[in-house]
Amino acid sequence: MPVLLDPEQAETRAIHDLIDFADKDIVDVGCGDGRMTWRFAARARSVLGLDPVAVSIAQARADTPAHMRQRVDFRVADITTADLPRAAFDVVVLSWSLC
Repeated sequence: MPVLLDPEQAETRAIHDLIDFADKDIVDVGCGDGRMTWRFAARARSVLGLDPVAVSIAQARADTPAHMRQRVDFRVADITTADLPRAAFDVVVLSWSLC
């Protein structure tokens, strides 16, 4: 039986109470399989999910809905070594990540 994370949407509500994702460029550090990414991606202008674990990124890509593929990108990368442009993001999200 699969484990349902956040079935009452408490975590999702809390993150939206803290951050306005509307039309923002987001980097999701340690995104894993996109567990949190999908909780804010629909409101964002763009989302870049980074994780050093290739199998997690493969799962996140596979789970990306077709209508979000222009807006959401997942990369195998570590935030400490990723080649990202300066000041390219409005919001950085870290959830269940150690950096």
